[in-house]
Amino acid sequence: MPHMIFVEPDGTEHKVDAPVGLSVLEIAHKHGVDLEGACEGSLACATCHVIVDPSWAPKLAEPTEDEEDMLDLAFGLEKTSRLGCQIVMTDALDGLTVRLPRKS
Repeated sequence: MPHMIFVEPDGTEHKVDAPVGLSVLEIAHKHGVDLEGACEGSLACATCHVIVDPSWAPKLAEPTEDEEDMLDLAFGLEKTSRLGCQIVMTDALDGLTVRLPRKS
């Protein structure tokens, strides 16, 4: 099974199982990682904002216009920011690393 790594704002890392077909948001919830997802993955908020490790960003599909619009609402936006609900795990993403942004 693929794995992924969540990095807390303080640098603490959580390596977790990442089942193929689940979104980063779903994987976070499955493992108790503090990633809100207020709209439950319906692309109606930006509370599942993550910062993808720069080495992984080119391996992801480009964000849709709807995702980019929602990202404009995210706090602490960075060049590799994405919404966790829009990144779906595949075998090719084994080892994906994302950082959780600071809350304020």
